[in-house]
Amino acid sequence: MNQIHNPHLRVAQILAGAARGGAENFFVRLVSGLQASGQLEQKAFIRAHQHRMDALTAAGVPVEGFRFGSSLDVFGRQRYRRALRRFHPDIVMTWMNRASISTPPGDYTLICRLGHYYNLKYYRHADYWIGISRGICDHLIRGGMPAEKVFHIPNFADETPVEPLPRDSFNTPADRPLILAAGRLHVNKGFDILLQAMTRIPDAILWLAGSGPEEQTLRQQCRELGLDERVRFLGWRNDVTRLMRTADLFVCPSRHEGLGSIVMESWAHECPIVATDSQGPGELIESGHTGLITPVDEPEPLAQAIQSLLDNPQQARQLAANARDLYWKKYSQAVVVKQYLDVYNQIHQR
Repeated sequence: MNQIHNPHLRVAQILAGAARGGAENFFVRLVSGLQASGQLEQKAFIRAHQHRMDALTAAGVPVEGFRFGSSLDVFGRQRYRRALRRFHPDIVMTWMNRASISTPPGDYTLICRLGHYYNLKYYRHADYWIGISRGICDHLIRGGMPAEKVFHIPNFADETPVEPLPRDSFNTPADRPLILAAGRLHVNKGFDILLQAMTRIPDAILWLAGSGPEEQTLRQQCRELGLDERVRFLGWRNDVTRLMRTADLFVCPSRHEGLGSIVMESWAHECPIVATDSQGPGELIESGHTGLITPVDEPEPLAQAIQSLLDNPQQARQLAANARDLYWKKYSQAVVVKQYLDVYNQIHQR
């Protein structure tokens, strides 16, 4: 596929996401990266979260905010669709369920981008599909989407160089092993399994960055397991890459994970990773080469893998170096932005 040479290709990016989240963060990174290429005319149609609108505006992306309510919000849906038609896009790319449900077929090419194993009934009206992992692409094809209209394009990390935080941040003893986990505090993320594993790693401190519906349950579990002295709940953080530069290793204990963009973050910022064999991390990580993989929902093997890297920092550094090299070769912003530009160009020329 060739690079786009038509600077007038008009692409609408549609996100009806939450105020905070990994997919929402990546939306800003990708749309900003595409804008910086100078090869598209883009506009973002998103929920009116001011921090995201400001970030896109700062990247030179025109942005308009909408409610993206339920199907009962007839006025809101009509307002969004009128604004989309006024932009006259050549390509419309929707992100996740609500944006896809809200966006009908039109006199444009509709691409649905899937970051998880979503119910495909929300995506069948599209012309093309992008899956961020090979497993998601297989899910689309098994669900009846034509294979020649399904593209695999992964995510890339926030590559901004950062400095580590002081090791004693958050009242952390500076001489203790330091483990980091991050993500929405949701049952799918498996943080309860990580807390069980922590009881088998007696010296380590855990920084748990994130917020979500399981926070109080996890705090109660900490009390019951006697972990209050060794677990720091950091809340939602915008500096996870700095945390990665500080910690001895990163743990992704998910039960379900579409790609695990957090894996890319750890690779780009050279933080050794231990992850469970959920969908995305299990596809990405070559265990023993770019990280360590353990079974889902099993605290004992997870604890053993974590302890093995804490006990062997040379191995941990080698895993991180291998992962860094793979990231810059296959998953960097430059690589992924070019893949999107190539796909847009190929689709537009059909």
